[in-house]
Amino acid sequence: MRLPVTLIESELKIFEGKFKEAVNSNVPLLDRVMQYMVKRKGKQLRPMFVFLSAKLCGTINETTYRAASLVEILHTATLVHDDVVDDAPERRGFFSVYALWKNKVSVLVGDYLLAKGLLLSLDNNDFRILQLLSEAVRKMSEGELLQMEKSRSLNLDEQVYYEIIRAKTASLLASACAAGAWSTTGDEGQTDKMRAFGDAVGMAFQIKDDLFDYTADNVGKPTGNDIKEKKLTLPLIYTLNNVDKQTRKELIYIIKNQNTRKDKVARVIDVVNQSGGIQYTINKMNAYKQDALTILHTFPPSPIRDGLEELVNFVSDRKY
Repeated sequence: MRLPVTLIESELKIFEGKFKEAVNSNVPLLDRVMQYMVKRKGKQLRPMFVFLSAKLCGTINETTYRAASLVEILHTATLVHDDVVDDAPERRGFFSVYALWKNKVSVLVGDYLLAKGLLLSLDNNDFRILQLLSEAVRKMSEGELLQMEKSRSLNLDEQVYYEIIRAKTASLLASACAAGAWSTTGDEGQTDKMRAFGDAVGMAFQIKDDLFDYTADNVGKPTGNDIKEKKLTLPLIYTLNNVDKQTRKELIYIIKNQNTRKDKVARVIDVVNQSGGIQYTINKMNAYKQDALTILHTFPPSPIRDGLEELVNFVSDRKY
């Protein structure tokens, strides 16, 4: 499964320099943390979506680079804060900032990044782009809090699950695509269309992530992790709504009281598989993927459109 990097290779190189510049600081401790994070950055999917969305609609310019930097800055800030919230010792196979520098530094680094992102846009009058991305950050916080509230009661229907993942994951990808389109067109219609595209891709992305917890061929996170954390995701929601009363009772008891026992977690995963929860979830993911491709195909054929299609396929076919 390859990523369409070649289409935006030169832009990504320039972006790396601009991103480093955007997060540098005069405080030695901050600089050390930033360098550590920049070295261990992920696949840069979100900046890729910014650049490809921008190119699909027009010609990449300085505003596009700032939009990509803002997306990556905000994404990094939320990850740093997430690791504190989740008490997570690792991020992408390395020690997290939280593991190395603990709570106070992590919270302040996240805050610093949010401030840097705001200033990057405000100093350059990128008000519409700042608006698009700030909206995403608000939704991400709401999504996290809604998930926490619902996981306490283990009472979650499918619609609330979609609401949570739309806020937590899809909102940032939707805003990234919208910001890319706005940076090259200044056109609300194109921006809205690309936001809808990014939203559908983001939904498919998170549903794929939630599937990893129930499938053994995953290397990204340990199987059964969501069950241990009492997170209700689509495979489990579907199963709880479609098994007999006795099995439902048993599963809820395991999730609430025996979620650290390997044999019990394996039992939940078995029932989810047998009840059709996995297949149901795959079908839902593919429906969102199809929604994204339908929007994408309203644009004329081009290598850039093909590149975005490859990205959409990567999201649903990835193994990590």
